[in-house]
Amino acid sequence: MCYIDTKTMKMEYTYKYPHAAITADCVIYGFDGERLKILLVERGVEPCKGMWALPGGFMKIDETIEETAKRELSEETGLRNVFMTQFKVFSKVDRDPRERVVTVVFMALVRPSDYMLVAGDDASNALWFEERFLPPLAFDHEEIIAETHRYLEELIRLKPVAFELLNKTFSLGELQRVYEEITGKNYDRRNFQRKAVQSGLLTPVVSKSECRGMECDCDVVCESVGSRYSAKRPKPGRKPNRLFTFLKKNSGVDGKKFEGESRNDSEESDASIKDLFDF
Repeated sequence: MCYIDTKTMKMEYTYKYPHAAITADCVIYGFDGERLKILLVERGVEPCKGMWALPGGFMKIDETIEETAKRELSEETGLRNVFMTQFKVFSKVDRDPRERVVTVVFMALVRPSDYMLVAGDDASNALWFEERFLPPLAFDHEEIIAETHRYLEELIRLKPVAFELLNKTFSLGELQRVYEEITGKNYDRRNFQRKAVQSGLLTPVVSKSECRGMECDCDVVCESVGSRYSAKRPKPGRKPNRLFTFLKKNSGVDGKKFEGESRNDSEESDASIKDLFDF
């Protein structure tokens, strides 16, 4: 079906039922031990050239939307093998100035130290930004991030997904900081740490020097470790922060199970998280 665009006076073609284009956008969260961060790319092409945006792009005719999200994330940031979960569809009529575009948003929680950023494709740069200090964003990505954060805030009260942002070993202070960054609330340190230890989700990590030949049991993990977020030494007279590891490996963001995890483990972890943050 052909028609003349009255604004450009050019011949245009459309199907009897015009089709919307489909894109995938990725909200990738990271944590550096202090602040919650989001991965953004600098657009190297119009529209919105020079502005920052979520990694993403148009779905090809021969791929699924999940494949699109993985491909675009890899091409624009260099991140590969990232487990993402589909969050929501955004379909405002005027959300993209190029054409009618519907986007499917994916979310992931990662450790920034595990990845090296390499900008590519139509992204001229890729950087981690503190979520509270984001630059002006292209399209409706500010709205997308706001809605994704609200979803994450509810999710961490139901499932132990916040551990995805922490290294294998972490301090209770780092765990508390993650929850404070996501919820925007300040928790009483003693109350939080007491409930965290009593939750049954954590296993203490002791150094090999602390074992001194003692027989280990399943209540501790023996490993020579240090905080992987900070190289600071404890002040004179103060003990170093006790480190922990996540005991019950529940799923990532959408229920993905680790090898050997049972349904009972999953349900028990979820119940412990709900109790932990029932302030």
